[in-house]
Amino acid sequence: MAAMDSRIVSSEPVYAGAICRVCKVGLETSEGEVVPRDLVEMDNAVVIVPLLEGGRVVLIRNERFAVGEEMWEFPAGKLDRPAETPEECAARELAEETGYVAGRLERLGGFYSCPGLLTEYLHVFLASDLQALEAHEHIQPVRVELNRLRGMIAAGEVHDAKTIAAYALWRLRGHD
Repeated sequence: MAAMDSRIVSSEPVYAGAICRVCKVGLETSEGEVVPRDLVEMDNAVVIVPLLEGGRVVLIRNERFAVGEEMWEFPAGKLDRPAETPEECAARELAEETGYVAGRLERLGGFYSCPGLLTEYLHVFLASDLQALEAHEHIQPVRVELNRLRGMIAAGEVHDAKTIAAYALWRLRGHD
């Protein structure tokens, strides 16, 4: 990873909410000029590719108020506790959002969701050997054939970036 020529020289908190903190920062460029930038600090998160036997995956439908849509997504969520590892978070989110427990979690990689503005890093996991939990919540995971998922992504039915990126990482690692 290459070192940056610019650096943050000032930071003024503007807002602190439940899931993010917003700061106005002064970014000193390599030429010595200080330019204003907005920075949104968010906790890191996970996204999980839940693989069922028979070439199916589990998707969820999630209401996203910011875009006014209900979206198809892989289960995901932020690390809640300071000491929670990405693996622990992936196992917790998988159970909470799908009602499944993974016999095996494999880290596929990760990515920054929007590195020009956000600090959030998403860890991507493949969850396999899934076993259904006895759900106490109203959980409705949707089992989708891989060919259908590919078609949904290609047709623009899935337009959640973390789901598309996690799918791509999974496929690039040679998983079916």
